[in-house]
Amino acid sequence: MGKQGIVKEGLLITFAMLIVSAGVYFFMVPSKIVVGSVSGLAMVLAELLHMQMSTITFILNVVLLLAGFIFIGKEFGAKTIYTSFLLPVFLWIFEQIVPVTESLTGNSVYDLAAYILIIALGQAILFNVNASSGGLDVVAKIISKYTHAEIGKAVTISGLVTAVTSIFVYDVGTLIVSILGTYANGIAVDYFIDGFNKRKKVCILSDEYEKIQEYIMKELKRGVTLYSARGGYDGQEKTELVTIMTPNEYKQLLNYLHKSEFQAFMTIYNVSQVIGKWNINVDKKKKAE
Repeated sequence: MGKQGIVKEGLLITFAMLIVSAGVYFFMVPSKIVVGSVSGLAMVLAELLHMQMSTITFILNVVLLLAGFIFIGKEFGAKTIYTSFLLPVFLWIFEQIVPVTESLTGNSVYDLAAYILIIALGQAILFNVNASSGGLDVVAKIISKYTHAEIGKAVTISGLVTAVTSIFVYDVGTLIVSILGTYANGIAVDYFIDGFNKRKKVCILSDEYEKIQEYIMKELKRGVTLYSARGGYDGQEKTELVTIMTPNEYKQLLNYLHKSEFQAFMTIYNVSQVIGKWNINVDKKKKAE
């Protein structure tokens, strides 16, 4: 990855952590929602130990950070160092600039819904670039790596233990809400990640397949696979063109086909995960290196 890519990824991670921190500070803390996360655990410990939440969050993140280096790898660990530093910093900034002691919405259900959506968006952005917000997200990443579970389910599993700790400080109602919130958080994470990774599998039958193939490979920089097919009605041999592309590239392809007025039969499938090489530019760069 070049310098520009590193800077772009760094800004994306910083933005994601700002989202996560805002969700924690403005919605979780005032409503005392102990949704499974290191921040939720820190909130419980802050009540028991009478310490600042930002301090406890930092300590917990340092401990879990070591696990990230050991079980996930140096790249993930390095990014998690950065995010683990940002979370308490953003929390401290919010504490100094915008002191909040009561719920912003005045309704714990609204706070819970807002928190789940905001935090899940930030988590999904981080997981998508092989990073995490630290804390229990590291545990979730480890669970996902070694059990091959979807990351959202791993987030739920790792967070349930923390959610249960709410009973030591709050009532049974808070415990139930925390467990339900943790489960919903995992679902939301998978939803956002599927959205980020969404691709289109496009299958095309056309007599002009060579021109379409050239457009896809040269203009959209996507790979193409050709299959021999036989028409069931007329028995004629045909060539089916299959490619994987982003939703935006799919729109470009449709515009090209409409302008060219090619006769084509297309079937389109939504794909949530692509493993391996599918981008011509990436493949060429790797070969050059």
